[in-house]
Amino acid sequence: MPFQMQGDFLGVKIQFRYCFGIPNSLPCISRQGDDRHKIRRFGMRDTLMERVRLAHDAPPVDLLIKDGHIARIEPAGVIDAATAVREDGAGALALPGMVDAHCHVDKTLWGRDWVPHSAGPVLEDRIANGERGRAALGLPNRDGVRALLQQMAASGTTLARTHTDVDPEVGLGGLKLVAAVAEELANTIDVEQVAFPQGGLLTRPGTAELLESALRQGLVGCLGGIDPAALERDSVRHLDLIFGLAGTYGARLDIHLHERGTLGAHTMELIIERVLRHGLEGRVAISHGVAIVEVDRAHSEQISQGLAEARISLLTATVYNTPVLPIAELRGRGINVGAGNDGVRDLWGPYGNGDMLDRTFHLAYRNGFRTDEQIASAFDVAVSGGATALGREPARIEAGAPADLFLIDAASIGEAVAARPPRRLVLKRGKVVARHGSPVHAG
Repeated sequence: MPFQMQGDFLGVKIQFRYCFGIPNSLPCISRQGDDRHKIRRFGMRDTLMERVRLAHDAPPVDLLIKDGHIARIEPAGVIDAATAVREDGAGALALPGMVDAHCHVDKTLWGRDWVPHSAGPVLEDRIANGERGRAALGLPNRDGVRALLQQMAASGTTLARTHTDVDPEVGLGGLKLVAAVAEELANTIDVEQVAFPQGGLLTRPGTAELLESALRQGLVGCLGGIDPAALERDSVRHLDLIFGLAGTYGARLDIHLHERGTLGAHTMELIIERVLRHGLEGRVAISHGVAIVEVDRAHSEQISQGLAEARISLLTATVYNTPVLPIAELRGRGINVGAGNDGVRDLWGPYGNGDMLDRTFHLAYRNGFRTDEQIASAFDVAVSGGATALGREPARIEAGAPADLFLIDAASIGEAVAARPPRRLVLKRGKVVARHGSPVHAG
């Protein structure tokens, strides 16, 4: 899909929009409420963001922010707001807040002493290593979860979907811990949780009951799945179980699919069939999903047609040596693509910094993107692609939109992604949550 940008520089606006409509859906979070009411409750003053740019070579403009929303965008110096708090953008580029559509903050070792990686090379090794180490290391750790979410926010991420482990050993404790931290940081970053059966569902008796309990209690509105064939050895039962729960509780689904080649392609076909049968179009995502690029072109195009019809999003983290999703080709086939950091310094791998601009760099680089327009399309994956996958309205810089944005010292999106300097300023619903790459508020 082509990247679109609009502006008239009198009522200047820039939009990162994917062509799909955003379906009405249950958000994957239990905390709900009116954002404007929340902002007023904290007595927030108006803010005048002065001298920012909305595109390469665009003239500077001022943004007036009221009640957490962008009220006006005018050429620099036009808005008279004597009582507003003034923030000098100094010609920085203003960009919409990013979405980390796939992460695992409950697993993170962020902020702790270095822990050398010790897992074996295959998926089952990493699952076992994570489960062995979490008790010894006290995972999930409240301070680590909080520090990582704050770091993500300081990098310009305003919404994150995190997959939290649920199994008989940890029960629902991880979900409750992450929910508590997310509530503390509710004015810094929005967090949606997925109840995730990392070690398996059918192979771990009691896990299905825990997932249903999480849905019934309203802890989450999104349910995970994992490798129904390769790990669980029973695609039909695994998928029927999670789709049944989704139908009963009105939940969304986000299914980890590491399965490769024709096996993974077959699982995709099973998922497509169930989405259409259950009427869950636009409410299901497949994370990783590299099988679509490992089958022949005719098969790949056939699967793509089904994914587009079912409005199933593909979420990629472009990690390690896994095949990269060709985002221009997939979006051209009508598939929504989002992105996420996946694990950040955890027992699955030692890498990561929580910065979605850094993840966008990897996505653009591995896709062979060089022009500013191509790089901007990769950035759009991290903005509108992720929001669409989560059933949210993408962040945008226009009058009336929530003031979820960041300022960066770059001439264009291309330079922002290539250079990735610290974010000069990050706003969440109009509140300054970070300056120069560091958090400034605890909640």
